[in-house]
Amino acid sequence: MNILTFTTLFPSRNRPDFCVFVLQRISHLAKRSGDSVQVIAPVPFFPSWIPSKRWGILGQIPRKERLGNLDVYHPRYPLLPCVFMPLHGLLMFLGSFLLARRLHRKFHFDCIDAHYVYPDGFAAVLLGKVLRLPVVVSARGTDINVFPSFSMIRPMLLWTLRNAGGIVAVSAALKRALTDLGLPAEAVCVIPNGADLERFQPIAQSEARCFLGLPKEGKIVVSVGSLTEGKNQSMLISAFSRVSKVQAELRLYILGEGPQRTALQALIRSLHLTDQVILVGAKPNKELAMWFSAADVSCLASSREGWPNVLMESIACGTPIVATRVGGVPEIIVSTELGLLVELDQKALADGLQFALGKNWDRMALVRHAQARSWDRVAAEVAQYLSSRVVQATR
Repeated sequence: MNILTFTTLFPSRNRPDFCVFVLQRISHLAKRSGDSVQVIAPVPFFPSWIPSKRWGILGQIPRKERLGNLDVYHPRYPLLPCVFMPLHGLLMFLGSFLLARRLHRKFHFDCIDAHYVYPDGFAAVLLGKVLRLPVVVSARGTDINVFPSFSMIRPMLLWTLRNAGGIVAVSAALKRALTDLGLPAEAVCVIPNGADLERFQPIAQSEARCFLGLPKEGKIVVSVGSLTEGKNQSMLISAFSRVSKVQAELRLYILGEGPQRTALQALIRSLHLTDQVILVGAKPNKELAMWFSAADVSCLASSREGWPNVLMESIACGTPIVATRVGGVPEIIVSTELGLLVELDQKALADGLQFALGKNWDRMALVRHAQARSWDRVAAEVAQYLSSRVVQATR
């Protein structure tokens, strides 16, 4: 098959860790014999000469680049955040149409593989109608868990789902959310993400701690996630405070960045945890294996999730998990030998952490479990589904 992947959720050379899980799925799909993939990853237009810490990086993204085995194109489209949200998908379509048509004439695509239902999927379905190509849209989390509640976005999101040639959900929980929106269950295929088994492998804990400069003694909890409201780092810190009172030499390292940093720092000071809770900041994906291996437990306290890849990455490193029972998390932690599921509650999280820190885990059992869900396997499932949608469209 010749496939056009369309999504804004894609890395670039100056944002190498942005949505790396999408890159993994697409690059492994492209490695398959007989499958050819071109990627259009639209970027909001932002003049490179205007200084902006948040948006300036967009102006530095090249129009075309080579990432691994993929050619990636970055057409520009106009966008004013919030103001243009209802027009976001249409503007993305208009900014990408000429490029998509030119590439289609050259590569003769069989289908469009779109990621994120709105605005990306909306724009992709419009492209599919103009280019007469079936479009498969992958739902990934916020697009289904949050966007349907926006009155201006919901109609376009529903239009996208009803006009797509196929729909992929990364978890059964997302599939249920899609059926709650009125889609028939048979219209949705569940294909969970995988783990990069070359990057995420167990490393001796002493070696990992030495490399990172962490204390050799004492228990360590690691949490990987942005400092945002949905990741619930404040609840994690408060729960950790309870555990630290009965667990000596315990430390929590939070890897991520976001708008709640100042508030979280204030909370850490108020709980007198300055020496025990460290906001490490964002770290490259390639370094996370060291952090997971250095930890005794990894923790995710999110209030909502699609399919959080950090859990599979932790398991692949042999590090057990304590996580809230939300979204696709119970589909990852399918056994008490992998970790603990807790309710979205501070005391429940604290109790879970204390139990996990005291348990003797079989780390190699975790590693073996992760090895069954490689990106190669995911790519095979995606290829099979895309092929079935192409056949369906030709009938």
